[in-house]
Amino acid sequence: MRIFKALPVIAVLLAAGLGAARANETLVVGATAVPHAEILEFVKPIVAKEGLDLKIKVFSDYIQPNAQLVSGQLDANYYQYRPFLNDYNKQRGTDLVPIVPVHVEPFVAYSTKITAIDQLKDGATVAIPNDPVNGGRGLLLLQKIGLLKLKGKAELETPEDPLPTIKDITDNPKHLKIVELESAMLPRALSQVDLGALNGNYVLEAKLDVTKSLYIERGQDGRNIWGEYLVTRPADKDKPAIKILAKALNSDATRDFIKTRYQGQIYPAF
Repeated sequence: MRIFKALPVIAVLLAAGLGAARANETLVVGATAVPHAEILEFVKPIVAKEGLDLKIKVFSDYIQPNAQLVSGQLDANYYQYRPFLNDYNKQRGTDLVPIVPVHVEPFVAYSTKITAIDQLKDGATVAIPNDPVNGGRGLLLLQKIGLLKLKGKAELETPEDPLPTIKDITDNPKHLKIVELESAMLPRALSQVDLGALNGNYVLEAKLDVTKSLYIERGQDGRNIWGEYLVTRPADKDKPAIKILAKALNSDATRDFIKTRYQGQIYPAF
């Protein structure tokens, strides 16, 4: 009889455990190396205390983390802001969803040949990312520093706003030659161009001195348009493991880590 009386208690305990990750549950998350994978490594022991084994898969490009999330090779990824995610979903017919913003990265104008924007000569070569979202952000940066004029809005007001393309250039007074390169290649191509518009994560990964940028667009617009998000599939957004990771990524400890580790080169988005 005592055995049967204990069964309801056991059932309650098991049900309570469903609110957390199962013991030794594994979550595979894709990320670019710096700072995303570094931040995930920081929270790894935090989530382990709740029974979550975080596996981090590092990528050097911006396509595979989403492609492998859609195909089920990843459970989540952390490397992108919402304009990029929105464009990916639109172009690929997918429905990946953002969960929480974690940090904001700068987007910079960088050169190894000049020390000020006004030194850029007529006909100079300027490199921007070759994907439509980061390329569009690069063009907005070039407009902000007075090198180009574009039709449309001077900056995004929502993550759904369209970004400019090279076809939207209405004035190019210095006759700049705009070349589009893969984002990861841009730091290595700086010696071959006069100016580059670079994503903050690749600036950090290449160990460039952000403070030597000719212009820093900090992306802190109060709307988290440029916040880098944890992303997953719609069916998984309410899973305990995703919630545990999201909570850890938005914890006070992670905020302090971002501030201390990156010394103002990136910023908490929460």
